Amino acid sequence: MSAEKVEALVVGGGQAGLAMSEHLSKSGVPHLVLERHRIAERWRSQRWDSLVANGPAWHDRFPGMTFPGIDPDAFPPKERVADYFVAYAEMIAAPLRCGVEVREVRRHADRPGFRVETSEGVIEADCVVAATGPFQHPVIPAIVPEEAGVLQIHSSAYRNPGQLPEGAVLVVGAGSSGVQIAEELLRAGKPVYLSVGPHQRPPRSYRGRDFVWWLGVLGKWDAETPEAGAEHVTIAVSGAQGGHTVDFRRLAEQGMNLVGLTKAFKDGVLSFAPDLGDNIAQGDAYYLSLLAEADAYVARNGLDLPEEPEARKFAPDPPCMADPLLALDLAAAGIASIIWATGFALDFSWLKVDAFDRDGRPKHQRGVSSEPGVYFLGLPWLSRRGSSFIWGVWHDAKFLADHIATQRKYLAYRPAAEEKAEASYPDHSRHEPQEPRP
Repeated sequence: MSAEKVEALVVGGGQAGLAMSEHLSKSGVPHLVLERHRIAERWRSQRWDSLVANGPAWHDRFPGMTFPGIDPDAFPPKERVADYFVAYAEMIAAPLRCGVEVREVRRHADRPGFRVETSEGVIEADCVVAATGPFQHPVIPAIVPEEAGVLQIHSSAYRNPGQLPEGAVLVVGAGSSGVQIAEELLRAGKPVYLSVGPHQRPPRSYRGRDFVWWLGVLGKWDAETPEAGAEHVTIAVSGAQGGHTVDFRRLAEQGMNLVGLTKAFKDGVLSFAPDLGDNIAQGDAYYLSLLAEADAYVARNGLDLPEEPEARKFAPDPPCMADPLLALDLAAAGIASIIWATGFALDFSWLKVDAFDRDGRPKHQRGVSSEPGVYFLGLPWLSRRGSSFIWGVWHDAKFLADHIATQRKYLAYRPAAEEKAEASYPDHSRHEPQEPRP
């Protein structure tokens, strides 16, 4: 049976794949989107029950559609986010097939394009867009062995406090996922330890504007490279409970046990780096610097935004910062669960092309791969800081669709003399010039 043929194949039916589909359609590029599960599956089945978007509805969306029935300044629940993408796919009439897994992509050896093996047969594509995003393989550091006698799960497997056994919980990682999960467990009455590493801690809002607005007007979403030393630093921000600024001192006052970076495990004892105070101080420095930039922007532009002097007042440092806990006997502390909010690793094992460096990281410029015809979309810092966010991936997709459309024009080009020579063969012994397909 002959293989199905398509010009552009988009792998992944989440926010990146749908953004790519919209722009390919606008550019007149025939394409197909394959999703191995449902649209935006990770929002439904790989996030905790109470999760809401970290940005307000007016901001964390595609330009072509608002969130129906949600206050623009509210934070949409995860199911509403998934429903949004389903509705968007219908609106743009995305050529989408769900329940189809892409198993392998290889370049043809003797002709242009790629052979794509899927769970439903072979597809031949002129180009392939890897739109599977950055959240592919949950990472749990090899620190605490399985035989330690505690439940260990990744944050992507956490759903709610009721799924955990009785006892205290250690949450490792104080980015958005870790701090929100730790707060939820604390509200549920669980004894909670939170391992706090390096992080950036923006205000949820300042002078009447959400922090996403400040990052926009200050040009920070458009930064093309992370600051030195901040390549892997996470952002501690929360839209939970209506949205609030993450405050580790307040969490300590409420009974949360803060510790530094989780380092090692031996004989039932977990050890932590003595860096808790430094990590919180660095987060404070980022917070204060953003306030200062915001104030300067208000003054420079003569904006009538209310001053907020209380935003610079911190509660006293809790005892855990002055005298940090460096070792924790899990049994003695009653730790029954560890939740690793330690991020994800990329997994492009299905993409058998020359598009990766020695460490397996994609080689690309703004998503245009070093392997002609292969594109990446939805990765952090693909073109700028906002690239992995909903609105950011939409703009990156437009750039890639323009690149694909331009390549089509080059490949369709025939010199006038060649076209004239081919037209002189009525027996069609030569191929007719190929115009771009609609």
